[in-house]
Amino acid sequence: MAKQHQYELTITWNGNTGQGTTSYRSYERSHVISAGTKSVIMGSSDPAFRGDKTKYNPEELLVASLSSCHMLSYLHLCAVAGVIVTDYVDNASGIMVETPDGGGHFSEVTLNPIVTLTDQSMVDKANELHEQANRVCFIANSCNFPVYHKPSCLVKKDIEEMG
Repeated sequence: MAKQHQYELTITWNGNTGQGTTSYRSYERSHVISAGTKSVIMGSSDPAFRGDKTKYNPEELLVASLSSCHMLSYLHLCAVAGVIVTDYVDNASGIMVETPDGGGHFSEVTLNPIVTLTDQSMVDKANELHEQANRVCFIANSCNFPVYHKPSCLVKKDIEEMG
């Protein structure tokens, strides 16, 4: 039997302005995401759907989950392969397409990790490990849309010479 993991959290809507959902415009989309003793995440819908632009929306959190899972899988694989990463930044993006029935779906997510290494000789292996990280990423394996990767590698020594 496969090992299973269960994840639990609480979503609490706090957008009732006193009228409840009497109309589409009568309520805020604000909510709180909480799990145990962890810091809360203030959420809303995308501003395109009357959400608060200062709060995270579910679509951003999906892209963040993919990016985070890929990074954690990648760093593990690098550690096992002897590739020394000293910095990792991903400017991830996703495309969601609305459907005529009011729904929608993601058509793709692109991860753009910028990885800093200690040695030029590790660059090829570091780039190869992104493919393997995608294959083992729990979140990417749960998606029904492609997750693309456009990685780039920097070498710490070269950065120091430039700066």
